[in-house]
Amino acid sequence: MIAIAPLEAAQSGSLLGRMSPLLKLGLAALWLVGFVATPRVGPPLALAAAASFAALVLGRVPAGSFLRGIAPLWTAALGIAFFTALFSAANRDPAARIVLAIGALRITDGAVADGLLLGARVVAIAAISVAFARSTSPTALADALVQQARLPDRFAYGALAAYQAVPRLSLDLVALREARRLRGLRGDWHPRLLVALLVLAVRHADRLGLAMDARGFGRGPRSHFRPRRWEPLDLVMGLAGVALLGAVLALA
Repeated sequence: MIAIAPLEAAQSGSLLGRMSPLLKLGLAALWLVGFVATPRVGPPLALAAAASFAALVLGRVPAGSFLRGIAPLWTAALGIAFFTALFSAANRDPAARIVLAIGALRITDGAVADGLLLGARVVAIAAISVAFARSTSPTALADALVQQARLPDRFAYGALAAYQAVPRLSLDLVALREARRLRGLRGDWHPRLLVALLVLAVRHADRLGLAMDARGFGRGPRSHFRPRRWEPLDLVMGLAGVALLGAVLALA
C-alpha cells in the first residue's frame, strides 16, 4: 500500500530538515544538471555518495528508510547499465577493443563505458532524489513555494493536496477489490477497476476543489500559519552545495 510517512522529530530538527525546501530543491536540480553535463563516471558517483552522506548524517534519515528508498532504483541502475552495454552502438565498431565475446555477441570497451556512465547517472539521480524526499516535508515544501518562490497559493497547495491524495487511491483500490469479492466476482486485477478509480479520483478532486474555494485560495493575500524566511543556515548550506559540485566537476 502506498503511504506518505511524516518526518520524525530528529529529521525535522536536523540540518537538512531546517534548510529551506526551496533551496534543497534548487541544489538537487543543480547537481542533476551538473553531472549530466560531464561524460565521466566519477562525478555522478561522487555526488551520489555526497547525497547519501547528507541524508544519513546531516538529515538523520534512518538507514533502513534510506536503503528501502534507493534499493529499487539502484537495482534498476544495474539493469540499465547491463542492457546499455549489451545493445550499445559501440559494439558494431570493428576497431574497438572487445571485452567479451560469446558467439556472435560482442561487447566492446566503448559499450561498457556507455553502460557504466548511464548506470552511474541513475545511481546519482536515485540518491539525490531519495535524500531530498526523506528530509523534506511536503507541507514545508508547499509553504516555501508560496512564501519564498512567490508561487500562487492555488498551484502550490493544489499540488500538495494531489500528492497527499495518492494514498487515498490505494485505499480506494482495496475497497473496490473487496466490493468485487462481496459480489462474487474476481477480486484480483480487472480493467474495470481503472474506470472505477478514475470516477473516484474525479469525485475526490471535485470535493477538494470546492473545499479550496470555500477557504478562499487564490482570492487575495493570505496569512501563513507556518512562516518561512531565509536563514543564515540556508546561505551556508547553499554555498557548500555549490562549492561541492564545483570541486567534483573540477577534479573530474
